[in-house]
Amino acid sequence: MAWRGCFMKWVKINLTNAQFLSPKSSRLTSQQRCGFKKAQRQTEKKTGLQEETDAGPKQPTPSVPLTPRKPDRLLGPLVFTVGITGCSFGTAAILQYESVKSRVQMAMEEAKDEKLDKLREGHNQTYWHNWWNQLSHFQKQVILVMSVVDDWWSGLSEGQKMVTGILALNTLVLCCWRIPSMQRSLVKYFTSNPASKTRCLPMVLSSFSHYSIIHMLTNMYVLWTFSTSIVSLLGREQFLALYLSGGVISTFVGYVFKTATGRLGPSLGASGAVMTVLAAVCTKIPEAKLGIVLLPMVSFTAGNALKALVALDTAGLLLGWRFFDHAAHLGGALFGMGS
Repeated sequence: MAWRGCFMKWVKINLTNAQFLSPKSSRLTSQQRCGFKKAQRQTEKKTGLQEETDAGPKQPTPSVPLTPRKPDRLLGPLVFTVGITGCSFGTAAILQYESVKSRVQMAMEEAKDEKLDKLREGHNQTYWHNWWNQLSHFQKQVILVMSVVDDWWSGLSEGQKMVTGILALNTLVLCCWRIPSMQRSLVKYFTSNPASKTRCLPMVLSSFSHYSIIHMLTNMYVLWTFSTSIVSLLGREQFLALYLSGGVISTFVGYVFKTATGRLGPSLGASGAVMTVLAAVCTKIPEAKLGIVLLPMVSFTAGNALKALVALDTAGLLLGWRFFDHAAHLGGALFGMGS
């Protein structure tokens, strides 16, 4: 019985080894291995395709455009441009009428107050003299600083006062660009891009947005230089309407050019609005003498300066320069010339 048990055990071991070494079993194992290799290669191929799709082709073929051109994207910005321009000048006309009306009433009231002030002049001088002596040294210094600021503000023209407010807004946005947590919102709302989902509101807000300090100071200097002339010609309300409308119209012209050429990208800055103001002044006062700060010996007329700027932006548009948004500059200049 022991010999039989050993024999049966030996037979089972041999049969098991024969099954593993048979060609059928070897063929099945090789198919499984090939199957695993094929599945692995197929997975790697799919993974590589997905990575290429996510990352995008490094060098797109010339037959495929860089960006899709969708003219229907311009419908909303067009309606927004017309609406902002109409509302700006309409509101400016109403405010200008109310401003003139209030100035007439204030002039009549001031004439009455002057007569009463002459009667109270002696009493008022004694009262303010005693009040000043009761103040501390620190309070007197604060009042003197406020008096100097008030004198400086009173010495500014109406146009320079308007530009001071615009400069303050631009400075605030410039500081916000330095905060990393706010940059995502600033890119969405304070940069104009026809490919963005938010296209209308940035047409206004981008005119108050600068990332470079030099860019902002250059635009604000030009605006400060021409602000006195344009406000004396149009008034404060019409100047603000011209500035806002110029920024929106110049941005829309940039949208049209970017969509037509397929070179979609973000833009920001007040250059389009500033070009509108500059062109309006140079058109209305073409013989005015202008100069360059760093070259005081060089002077030229406003009309020639406008022609040179328009020629420069036209050349940049035709030659494909991308340092500035030349289409927006031309749009702002043409709007300013026709205003």
